[in-house]
Amino acid sequence: MLRRRGAPLVRAAATTAVIAGTAGAVRHHQDQKYAQQDWEKQQMYAQQDAAAQQQAQAAQQQAYQQGLADAQAQAQQYAPPPPAPAAPPAGADLTAQLQQLAQLRNAGVLTDEEFAAAKQKLLAG
Repeated sequence: MLRRRGAPLVRAAATTAVIAGTAGAVRHHQDQKYAQQDWEKQQMYAQQDAAAQQQAQAAQQQAYQQGLADAQAQAQQYAPPPPAPAAPPAGADLTAQLQQLAQLRNAGVLTDEEFAAAKQKLLAG
């Protein structure tokens, strides 16, 4: 008789163990599923971050190249003026001025004294 009374208890205990084992297996499967989803999200975010960094580097490189091109264009635009032509030799200029004074004296515009004073002034420099 004990067997008949104990059988339902054993059956209930076995059923409870099966249910608890099934629940544990389902939970383990769900935990793995959620962990896989989290890992996939992290991989997606990492790929997005890498793509964003590559875009930022490309934009930075492009900005650097544009700035370099702008600086070169400005340097060409604002190049210093060419050097001034060399002054004519002082002897040629002095000779021309003396010839003008002589012409003025010959034309009667300057007296001999004025011519001599102007000549002396030119030669003194």
